[in-house]
Amino acid sequence: MRENFLHYLWRTRRLSPTHLRSTEGESLQVLHPGTYNTHGGPDFTNARIRIGDTVWAGNVEMHLRASDWLAHGHHHNPAYDNVILHVVLEEDQPIVRLGGARIPCLEVAHLIPQDLKASYLKLLHSEHWIPCQPLISQVATATKTLWLERLLVERLEQKTQHIAQALAHNRHNWEETFYQALARNFGLQINAEPFELLAKSMPLLTLAKHKNSLLQLEALLFGQAGLLTRDFQDEYPRQLQREYVHLQHKYKLTPLRGETWQFMRLRPANFPTIRIAQLATLIYQSNHLFSKMLAAADATELTHMFELKLSNYWRTHYIFDKESKSSDKKLGQSTVNLLIINTIVPFLFLYGKWHADARYQDKALTLLEKLPPESNHIIVQWRRIGIPSASAYQTQALLQLKNQYCDQKRCLECAIGHAILQSENAC
Repeated sequence: MRENFLHYLWRTRRLSPTHLRSTEGESLQVLHPGTYNTHGGPDFTNARIRIGDTVWAGNVEMHLRASDWLAHGHHHNPAYDNVILHVVLEEDQPIVRLGGARIPCLEVAHLIPQDLKASYLKLLHSEHWIPCQPLISQVATATKTLWLERLLVERLEQKTQHIAQALAHNRHNWEETFYQALARNFGLQINAEPFELLAKSMPLLTLAKHKNSLLQLEALLFGQAGLLTRDFQDEYPRQLQREYVHLQHKYKLTPLRGETWQFMRLRPANFPTIRIAQLATLIYQSNHLFSKMLAAADATELTHMFELKLSNYWRTHYIFDKESKSSDKKLGQSTVNLLIINTIVPFLFLYGKWHADARYQDKALTLLEKLPPESNHIIVQWRRIGIPSASAYQTQALLQLKNQYCDQKRCLECAIGHAILQSENAC
């Protein structure tokens, strides 16, 4: 059993309420359980408890064993000195305040409904892909729909937290911050960190000074990536090399290590060399990327932003000095969709929130509704267990559910898990 089960029982008032007594034998009545606190400090704040003939107002702390109070260091923390009730599964020792007075304690092992406990333990110890896999089909569609809508917003809020931190670091320069985030997502998962480091080492303002020369843009990005340090056979990389040496001296640039980049287990179309060439072309073809993104009417217009025509060299190469069959090396539609989902949508959402303009937040949600569902191993598995998706709106919510709730067995904080526990207990 986990401590959060006690939190669940307390906030949903599922403990047997009659004839409650403290471990010292005093009558006890819960007038108000308080507000659940998910941050630092006691578990519930502003509770009202009648103990004997006195009504107490204050905080409630919970542990599986009373001695956890000491193990967690609460006896040294003044923030816990206003706890009016210690709720535990087992009181293995009395607990006192900083001043020495004993804290009233409620032992609840005998107050937990046994059928509810059994249902909870079944979820907790489930070895299915998601804990509630055999039961999720029984949950009302409305419950699942409303919960997924809430999870989508939660996912966007989490993504925008990282953007907000980067924005503060960049002194609220939206264009620079957007460029860095977009570069990170050009690297997909395996090269995300190197791409972000590349963007941070090569400011957009510097690139803008060479916007009219694709050769110079590629020289700056490939040079900063540390991919122009060896002897080349082909004239084009040698030309990039010469250009970078000049620009490196001009801007006093320090490149990344070329070993930073991952090529193994990647399809050639996703090689970092191709992605860097595509990023250079995007900057070459577009002015003020962030402003252009804000002004785009819909997903179709955004997709047009990513219709890139790479320099001739890359038509017949995936890496330097190794010729390949001629192809356009365009960004695939699925990649463009991921860039919209993971970069543009969170930026629109944050921009709307930052400027108190709901139009941008609505646009972000509409984009997700219009984009097709993502296809990855998590979404495929959801479909296999009977939870299909019709749009990226739903797949983003399902990713949040799986990663942040199911994998962490947070069934007690999940509306679906709560509905299952209610129905199981009712049976």
